[in-house]
Amino acid sequence: MKKIKLIISCMFLAYATAAQDQPKVFTQPSSYHMLLGNIEIIAFSDGSIPLDLNKVLTNTTPAEIEKLTNNNFQTPVIEASVNAYLIKMDAKLILVDAGTAELYGPALGYLPANLIKAGYDPEQIDAILITHIHTDHTGGLMDGDKMVFPNATLYVSKKEADYWLSEENYANAPARLKKYFDEARLKMTPYVKAGKVKTFDYGAELFPGILPVASPGHTPGHTFYQVSSKREKIMFWGDIMHAGPIQFANPDVTIAFDVDPQAAAAMRKKAFLEAAKEKYWVAGDHLSFPGIGHIRKTGKGYTWYPIIYTTTGIGQ
Repeated sequence: MKKIKLIISCMFLAYATAAQDQPKVFTQPSSYHMLLGNIEIIAFSDGSIPLDLNKVLTNTTPAEIEKLTNNNFQTPVIEASVNAYLIKMDAKLILVDAGTAELYGPALGYLPANLIKAGYDPEQIDAILITHIHTDHTGGLMDGDKMVFPNATLYVSKKEADYWLSEENYANAPARLKKYFDEARLKMTPYVKAGKVKTFDYGAELFPGILPVASPGHTPGHTFYQVSSKREKIMFWGDIMHAGPIQFANPDVTIAFDVDPQAAAAMRKKAFLEAAKEKYWVAGDHLSFPGIGHIRKTGKGYTWYPIIYTTTGIGQ
C-alpha cells in the first residue's frame, strides 16, 4: 500500500511540475468526428501538457528515450494530450472520461467549452464512462462546487471506486498525500451523494454495444470500454500508455504513474497484440489528439497509424 501511495504521489507531482512551466496556450481544433457503424464518435480535446519522459518513464534508459523520440521527430519532453470521447447512440450522449478542470494548469481544462463549441451542453450528457479515477480523467466532473455534468450517471468499476473512495484508504494516507485523495474524492463525492455513480463488475454490457473490459495495472480497477456497431469495433484505452514514441516501440517501458508497473506492462502488451491482430480502432486518452487510430506489429514493437483527417468520412 505504501508503494502504491508513493507512486500516486509521483504521478501528481510530475503533472503539477509540468503545469507550473506551461508554454503559451495555442488555439487548436477541438473536436474530431468519426462513424463506427451506426454510431457517431467525437473526440474532444481537454488540452495538452508537457511530459518530461526522462523524469517519469521507468524500465528504460535516457539513451533509449533519446533515440526513440528523435526517430519520431520529438524531444524527450513530449506534449501529452488529454482526450475525452463522446459516443452518440440510441438518443444517448455518453462521454468517456471527463478531463482535468483546474487541476493541471492553464493549457488544460477545455473539455466543457469544446463540447459547447461543438453544439453539446454538458447538461445534456447522459452517462460518463470512467476509465479510472486519476484526476486528469475525473477532474473535469466539477467546476468548484458545481457539477459540470449534473444529469449524467457515472459508470466506474467497483474495484476502482473501492480504492479511491475508501474511508480506510483515505484515513491511512500520510499527510503529504491527503490532498491527492482529497482531489479524487472532491470530484467524485458530489455524484456519489446525488446517487449518480454506478459501479460494475465485468462480463455484461453497460449499454447495447458497450462492454467494459478489465485492464488493471495502471490503477487497480482500470477499465477499457469496447464499443461495437455493424461488425466494427473501437477500444477506448484510457491510460494503457502515455508516451507513444517510446511505448509503441517498446511496450515493456512503464511510467511512474502506474500503480502496478509489471501488470501495466503485461496489460499493454496484451492490448497491443489483440488490437494489431484484430485490426480494430483504438482510442487513447494521452495519444496526440484525436488519439484514434490503428496499430500494426513491426518487429519487436508496434507502429501507430493515426486516423486520417477528413470532412467527408471517406477512408475511415
